[in-house]
Amino acid sequence: MAKKYDVIIIGGGPAGLTAGLYTARTRLKSLLIEKGMVGGNMVEAGWIDNYPGFPDGISGFELAQLMYQQATKYGLETLYATVRAIDNQDRKKVVKTTEGDFIAKAVVITGGSERQKLGVPGEKEFTGRGVSYCSTCDAPFFQGKPVAVVGGGNAAVSEALHLSKFAARVTVTHRRDQLRATPILQEKAFAEAKIDFLWHTVVEAIEGKDSVERLKLHNLKTGERSTLSVAGIFVSIGLKPNTDYLKSIVPLDDLGLIITNEKMETEVAGIFAAGDIRHNSIRQVIAASGDGAIAAIQAKEFITG
Repeated sequence: MAKKYDVIIIGGGPAGLTAGLYTARTRLKSLLIEKGMVGGNMVEAGWIDNYPGFPDGISGFELAQLMYQQATKYGLETLYATVRAIDNQDRKKVVKTTEGDFIAKAVVITGGSERQKLGVPGEKEFTGRGVSYCSTCDAPFFQGKPVAVVGGGNAAVSEALHLSKFAARVTVTHRRDQLRATPILQEKAFAEAKIDFLWHTVVEAIEGKDSVERLKLHNLKTGERSTLSVAGIFVSIGLKPNTDYLKSIVPLDDLGLIITNEKMETEVAGIFAAGDIRHNSIRQVIAASGDGAIAAIQAKEFITG
């Protein structure tokens, strides 16, 4: 027989951990399902200094562990598995996983989005030590230092503009000969004296000793290979939301993000979404946590109402 819960939370990032804290504290029988490491993308942040309550900052890993400890203190259960599907049966949701089926009265989806990786040597090794995927999180650590941004869309150009307020020099590398960002963002970037552009260029390797020191570059047009000295590299080549299994369950936008209202409700009664996985998320830890709290409160009202 499938085990029954009041609430099942899919995804163990800040949104999921906060949702679990709130549902467990209200004595709802709650299960958190996580396919990887608790904390989600937050764990990749070497240091977080913009989360309230930690004036000296805190590592993403430590913050994730503290959130997890607080949630499990109130009885939140954890299952490490991959969710395959959700079968919506009126007031009952059957969550199908690699570890079997589980039944809940309400489901909160907080699976987040996976940042697209370059897949080059050194990227994994230097993540948190010069390799970053979030300038809002890490730009202050590169005050007066040269950095690179990889990408050509709105996100990448926005990252470069934000970094220009801190870094000595920002070099944008793009595999094409023109940006995909909106004209207004392009105009701002081209007008910023601190930002340079390397066209037709890809990163082949990230090198250094204790932290990032240089990039190995390849010009796809000329074939020329070169080295760029930087203290950090910000990868901004897109996000892939973890929603492949939800395509026939809840409405998604063109990017595959879940569409919700301000109460984190989807169009399917009893299914909520919070954090980076939902449409219009600002992809910040504090915002994801707020989403998780809202979703948990609304899930309780759905169950008890």
